[in-house]
Amino acid sequence: MIADILIAALWSISPFGEAKVGIPYAIFNHVNIYVTFVVCFLANVMIFPLMTFFLDHLNHYLLKWKFYKKTAVKVARRVKLGAGSNVSKFGFWGILIFVMLPIPGTGVYAGTIASYLFRMPYKQAFWANTIGIFLSCAIVFGMTVATYHGTR
Repeated sequence: MIADILIAALWSISPFGEAKVGIPYAIFNHVNIYVTFVVCFLANVMIFPLMTFFLDHLNHYLLKWKFYKKTAVKVARRVKLGAGSNVSKFGFWGILIFVMLPIPGTGVYAGTIASYLFRMPYKQAFWANTIGIFLSCAIVFGMTVATYHGTR
């Protein structure tokens, strides 16, 4: 049980799934649904300050390496393409909705990068990402619980 909670938390901080994978993993492995929601949500929220620290303090140094710079530019272009028009037009609400969508390519990693690229103030970006994460978790949670109870 604790191992499943830990794995769900790790999925929730992973850029390959975030809570969109962590929540279903935990629920289908019989972890308490309330523990699942809280752990996966909080793990997903932790990404924002970590990514912001990385972008503010480490990104500058890593851009000197050709491989990193090439990858960073590719990621930035993809984020701008996916979120750019919404963020530039709607600001806070654009980030919130972009992060809220429980589809691949959206989420707190992309939301944090978009807020950074569009120079959104830290507190505003934090709340847009956090509320978006909460709503995304609620959507995934509701769909997973409905599916789980439908298969039992």
